[in-house]
Amino acid sequence: DFAAFQEIADGVDAYCMADIAHIAGLCATGVHPTSVGVTDFTTTTTHKTLRGPRGGAIMCDEEYAQPIDKAVFPGMQGGPLMHTITAKAVCFKEALQPSFTEYSRQIVKNARGMAEVLEEAGLRLVSGGTDNHLILLDLTNLSITGLEAETILGKAHITVNKNTIPNENRSPFVTSGLRIGTPAVTSRGMKEAEMRQIGRWIATILKDTTNEALVKKIGAEVTAMASTYPLYPE
Repeated sequence: DFAAFQEIADGVDAYCMADIAHIAGLCATGVHPTSVGVTDFTTTTTHKTLRGPRGGAIMCDEEYAQPIDKAVFPGMQGGPLMHTITAKAVCFKEALQPSFTEYSRQIVKNARGMAEVLEEAGLRLVSGGTDNHLILLDLTNLSITGLEAETILGKAHITVNKNTIPNENRSPFVTSGLRIGTPAVTSRGMKEAEMRQIGRWIATILKDTTNEALVKKIGAEVTAMASTYPLYPE
């Protein structure tokens, strides 16, 4: 509720800045509420759900634009990377297309589909589900760390990352959680059926992390599925 945060900031004569780096693509299409035009400042990356180049953007009311521009250049940056600026322009144009809206909607459908399978398998989802592109698993009841889960799933060609959870008691380099995202597989054309299968693979491995034969078998199945959704279809 970005408006509520802005109201709180206004009440104490403070500025309110929202960073929507992860959800920018969803915000751009109305799939997720946006902070743009609501909070004093909005920052974002241009990759992640926005699916552009690695870079960033700052959005604000006109009264703040000049001092921010001056702080960025020449204050903090020099030598603009024109290829990145051009790529951002392409990214923003793509985000205006109807196909990008469908992509954004599918991201959330895919995340929810996978989340349901993981929960049915007895895994604990932090927050009890998802409203965006991310799933955060609490691995405490499995007696494995996020680092261990990330490593073993990587051997099966499933890319995830360790992540801290609320009330974390492990190092951020080890963690008790696992983060899973759906934008990349959605971009490749996968939908709910594939997400459910990936969810089953993840749950199966996490419940039997020492079974190398199982990991190898699932890894071959992952490769077979991925090959039917090439990065650059002809």
